[in-house]
Amino acid sequence: MATDKTIVLVTGANSGIGLETVIHLSKSSPNYHIILCSRSQEKGEKALSSIQSAHGSSLQSPISVLQLDVTSAESIAAAKSHLDSTFSGHLDVLVQNAGVMPYQPLRDNSALTSFRETFETNVFGAAMLTDALAPLLQKSAEARIIYVSSGLGSITLRLDPGDEWRAIQGTIYRSSKAALDMLAACHRVEFAGWGCKVCAFNPGFCVTNLSGEEGRKRRVEMGARPASDAGRVLVDVISGKRDADVAKNGMVDVDGGVLPW
Repeated sequence: MATDKTIVLVTGANSGIGLETVIHLSKSSPNYHIILCSRSQEKGEKALSSIQSAHGSSLQSPISVLQLDVTSAESIAAAKSHLDSTFSGHLDVLVQNAGVMPYQPLRDNSALTSFRETFETNVFGAAMLTDALAPLLQKSAEARIIYVSSGLGSITLRLDPGDEWRAIQGTIYRSSKAALDMLAACHRVEFAGWGCKVCAFNPGFCVTNLSGEEGRKRRVEMGARPASDAGRVLVDVISGKRDADVAKNGMVDVDGGVLPW
């Protein structure tokens, strides 16, 4: 199916920041086709139904659901096949939002498992998905890849005694996001030749279920901002309104400017 709409694929979009990005992007313009990706088809369909029920009259761009587990090579291949058949192998914007956040301390017996599971989703899955979809993005005149990272992945800020998040340990999560930032930096250099804009994005401390329902409750208690804040800003990154920051070396920050790597 050929289309003149900008095709945007958002991973991990059945909840949290991904879901809010889909909602606000659809509301912002009729010029997109948004692919809401979820590891579970059922959860993806449920998310779309809730979007349509709550925002139906204000939605402008169409939204479709695609089952995608970034840790599965078979799922990634199936997603690419779907894009090939449904959108003539074309993709304009890839928002790599899928992620997990473990709470196990390094001395816990399950630490190695947590390291592997976290990197499988936050780093390896993101890398494999980009590798699979890069040929589709190359067909776009305005290709973008946005890696939803975290200020906790900044090595510079981790070593800053004055950083407001210095007391937060989270070694496994921090390490995975630092690795994701390097992936973004490498793709930024490697894909510049065909005009793809690549950036990492810091959404700030948001209320999400990244670490489960208990983690979501803790975030609320700690005064985390609503995920919709990050979703709105991601729409600006997708639409090009933050291109001045994307052009800088660093992580595009939800509150303006960039954070250091």
